[in-house]
Amino acid sequence: MNRDRSLILAGGAMLLVSLIWGYNYVVMKRVMQYVAPFDFSALRTLIGALSLFAVLALRRRSLRLVAPGTTLWLGLLQTAAFTALLQCALVGGGAGKTAVLVYTMPFWLMAMAWMFLGERMRGVQWLANALALAGLVLVLEPWRMRGDVISAALGVSAGLVWAISAVLVKRLRAKVQVDLLSLTAWQMLLGSLVLCVLAWVLPSEPPRITPYFVGALAYNALFATALAWLLWLFILDRLPAGLAGLSSLAVPAVGVLSGWVELGERPDTMESLGMVCIAAALVGVSVVAMRGRNAVAARTKSGARG
Repeated sequence: MNRDRSLILAGGAMLLVSLIWGYNYVVMKRVMQYVAPFDFSALRTLIGALSLFAVLALRRRSLRLVAPGTTLWLGLLQTAAFTALLQCALVGGGAGKTAVLVYTMPFWLMAMAWMFLGERMRGVQWLANALALAGLVLVLEPWRMRGDVISAALGVSAGLVWAISAVLVKRLRAKVQVDLLSLTAWQMLLGSLVLCVLAWVLPSEPPRITPYFVGALAYNALFATALAWLLWLFILDRLPAGLAGLSSLAVPAVGVLSGWVELGERPDTMESLGMVCIAAALVGVSVVAMRGRNAVAARTKSGARG
């Protein structure tokens, strides 16, 4: 009964995280009526980092900085570069389309893990990568040379930077024992300081302090950062990693649906077909990953019994 209750709670957490992160693409898009991209990126990450440190202190977890060099690089990539690229992509690009382009990250990560971490790619994974690439071409529609091509490139770049940072995390955790929540808080703080400097140096209009701006900032810092990360760690603690990874599939779907309903961003036929291809590829990759982990777990249990 306790196990069933834990699975139900984890499923509820998966749904809530998907809704928070997916809808946030609309929030980040709309808030730029009141604030410049770098200013908002700096504010949301700095407040988010401080919120995570508050959580660490309340849970009496260690605040010690581990592996400062790698953590700094993570801050530059995962917080500074990723957040800035994503926010700038939303200046001229749709919320739903940007969400889909950013979530090409698993395919970049798969290729990088094959090249730099020695992880083998199976036949289905090669097929999924090819399907995702075809979907990406359909979403971008390079033959039409539309005005949002720069925004699309920024969205893809955000996914690429996210994948690079994931490789760094994998390498770090293979060498050093580090608490994921502490690592997230430190890299976010270091990256936010870089964004603060950029926001101060780059000319922009001061933020217009409106109710929506305050609400969007609170939503990003407290819900999309602190709460969502805590829920994500809760999910990983109670579900297989492959099954937990399936929850990420709902994020771009929620982003597309929210952008359609709230912003009137209706994808055309080619974009819709491309999004379906990318979603199908993500499902294939996640299922393969989950089966692989289950097989390893089964072999481990069998060996322990023997």
